[in-house]
Amino acid sequence: MAQIQELDENQSGDLLVREKSFRKFLDEFKTSMKRAFHGENEIDSFCSTRGIPPAVLNELMSGNPLSLCIPKQYGGFGGTVKENIAFVSAASYESLALSLTLGINNGLFIQPVDKYGQEKVKQKIFNQFLNENRMGGLMITEPGFGSDALNMQTSFYEKDGFFHLHGKKHWAGLTGLADLWILTARKKAIHGDLMRDIDMFICDVNAPGQKIVVEEIFENLGLYQIPYGRNSIDVYIPEEQRFIPHSTGIQMLLDMLHRSRFQFPGMGLGFIKRILDEAISHTKSRLVGNKSLSTYDQVQNRLTRLQSNFTVCSAFCLRSGEIAGMENNLASLGLEANITKSVTSDIMQESAQSLLQLFGAKGYQLNSIAGRSVVDSRPFQIFEGSNDILYHQIADSVMKLMRTAKETSFYQFLKGYATRASERIKELVRFDLNIELSQRKLVELGQIISRIVSMDLVLYLGEKGFRKDLIDNTLIILKQDISTLLNSFHFENNTKVIVEYNEESNWLDFSY
Repeated sequence: MAQIQELDENQSGDLLVREKSFRKFLDEFKTSMKRAFHGENEIDSFCSTRGIPPAVLNELMSGNPLSLCIPKQYGGFGGTVKENIAFVSAASYESLALSLTLGINNGLFIQPVDKYGQEKVKQKIFNQFLNENRMGGLMITEPGFGSDALNMQTSFYEKDGFFHLHGKKHWAGLTGLADLWILTARKKAIHGDLMRDIDMFICDVNAPGQKIVVEEIFENLGLYQIPYGRNSIDVYIPEEQRFIPHSTGIQMLLDMLHRSRFQFPGMGLGFIKRILDEAISHTKSRLVGNKSLSTYDQVQNRLTRLQSNFTVCSAFCLRSGEIAGMENNLASLGLEANITKSVTSDIMQESAQSLLQLFGAKGYQLNSIAGRSVVDSRPFQIFEGSNDILYHQIADSVMKLMRTAKETSFYQFLKGYATRASERIKELVRFDLNIELSQRKLVELGQIISRIVSMDLVLYLGEKGFRKDLIDNTLIILKQDISTLLNSFHFENNTKVIVEYNEESNWLDFSY
């Protein structure tokens, strides 16, 4: 017993040292952001320009923040997914574009290289991050194959110890800026057909035969500091730069993407907290009719919804930190990953729209955080899976689970899947689910399920000791949202677009 107690004390001491070390890492990064964004390079002075000014980028990278997720044996900090979530959250409070840049590097390059890269190249790759301020990204999406990514046409074949990759990729964040890329491709069979499975390769654009040609830089709406574009792939990758999947390439890709989706709340939390702080500050100081704007009931409604969004995102962060570690294979956790990503991105956009409404005309100035937040957060509902598609997939997954369990009662299913929340809303969900649902109803059902799971995670957050008044308000707002969504779900709507609508539809014809 004495030995066990001594081990527990040693582990507790190690965790304390680890926590202090990470807090110091985070504090130093926050200090570098203040110097970069609030010194002579005031962030609002370049928010409407493309890219990050070199002086700002140098300041942000001065503390080598991308070392966070590089394992200790390769000279990095050895950060966990939980620590990466806290890290990108700190960044998104200052700049959503910076947070996404760091998220792309850590979540979509460094973490996958750590897990699936070959040992013979890891030290070389990580040295470039540690000593040369390199950046990395992931190329999946292709012209004509966005959401249908598994049918990508970029192909490869093997010859003389190299893999020749050929194709087109677009909308990869950090296009033309990153030096290192993970490229996805399908193997070309002898007869020219492409194999179903997917392979991944590390491409170093500065190495011989690995240059990626940027054909066009897009004029993207929002996220100005991140370059996007169209890339021509015609590269020869050495054998040691091929990823080694633990099972199949598709499973490897799902593990990567799901881990990335579980880290969305990190970007969302800092972003929403900044919006909440800006909203409270603005409404307290703004006078309307000789009264503080914050005293108006509708304004209070908006502010409490912002706090609810902050609380929901906090609950997602807690859950992701517990389950999304590198040691876990997340390929089978698509349902929860999709809920996390879709709800996080929805409440980011909702929060931004609310702040813009509170700011009024002031928010339409190009250097205002309110308008900028609307356009910067909007693509989060599209990339890494359009939310409409994800909600459909969420509903599909739940329907399959119910069919497997031979269960038709929505409430009975929820008792086993979202136990805490089910009792809070049982009067709303006591109905049988029709197995044959239209696509639009599946999307609505996915939204309902996502908010119920959000409520379940908020209740779990409360059990952990999170501030009770925030939890209580959030539960009320979530229950209202679930009720509203259910009313829409039960309302029959099979309307179809009228393509030839111009005839007899000009109001002026009927005004004489």
